[in-house]
Amino acid sequence: MPYLPSSQRYQSMEYRRCGKSGIKLPAVSLGLWHNFGHVDNYENCRRIIHLAFDSGITHFDLANNYGPPPGSAEENFGKILKQDLLGHRDELIISSKAGYYMWEGPYGEWGSKKYLVSSLDQSLKRMGLEYVDIFYHHRPDRETPLEEIMSALDLIVRQGKALYVGISNYKAEEAKAAIEILKQLGTPCLIHQPKYSMFDRWVEGGLLDVLEQNGVGCIPFSPLAQGLLTNRYLNGIPDDSRAGKPDGFLKPEHITEARIQQIRRLNEIAKKRGQSLAQMALSWILKDKRITSVLIGASKPEQLSDSLQCLHNTEFAANELTEIDAILK
Repeated sequence: MPYLPSSQRYQSMEYRRCGKSGIKLPAVSLGLWHNFGHVDNYENCRRIIHLAFDSGITHFDLANNYGPPPGSAEENFGKILKQDLLGHRDELIISSKAGYYMWEGPYGEWGSKKYLVSSLDQSLKRMGLEYVDIFYHHRPDRETPLEEIMSALDLIVRQGKALYVGISNYKAEEAKAAIEILKQLGTPCLIHQPKYSMFDRWVEGGLLDVLEQNGVGCIPFSPLAQGLLTNRYLNGIPDDSRAGKPDGFLKPEHITEARIQQIRRLNEIAKKRGQSLAQMALSWILKDKRITSVLIGASKPEQLSDSLQCLHNTEFAANELTEIDAILK
């Protein structure tokens, strides 16, 4: 069956301006870090992408190493794009990244100009694209001069291989320096992608202020703490969960009894708000106007549908925030 996007796809999504740029992103974006590799069911991947686009999600986030195996998420996304969405390319924001290990030898990871340019060339080939909308340096590299890393991002934009550039996993001072160099080069930093959730609040210690002061957007990843902030772990570790997968990033040792108790208490607040725990965890991040979009993953369409309900209630009463903070301490 050929895929026909919903004619109502832009009616229910909120779009937020990304920093001081001309770009707006959907409040919820789809990340392909997990569940889109060659080890996963292709038709399920396709159904998730269809639902995302039908729901007004225009931003799809990838990286060179997403899979497993590395590169396979981009290959699968490229196949789905060609099969179903090629006529809608101008409605999409497609991002990729480089920074982690991809191939053998001294040029296959980190931040050299050689690696970043070569990696993006590979990513474009895997996805069948002429350009990505956003290209990120995926993690800081303390051995490569920051000027070289940022000049590589500047070069990539001038080559027409990316429209915008961003950084990911940079701490406040690192981000401030990178943003300044890019500004001087004439290719402003569009966005920062940090890890941020109720269980990992480091960005509140200065990074969000730096981004706001410099007109840079923010799109947190792992807002559900790899699935911990869902109802999946209220009663232990399911076999089909991320913690139950041998190739997953979430390990059983991360799920302590103390953590489970926190999850259960947060779940009670979510119930009072008429939300699932996952919905509340996403709403909690989106309550901050400095957040452009929140990046979610999904292992099946139903999970994505549930997460999207967060958009119906992103306001928190003062007593709710106080109670949540007390649980998280």
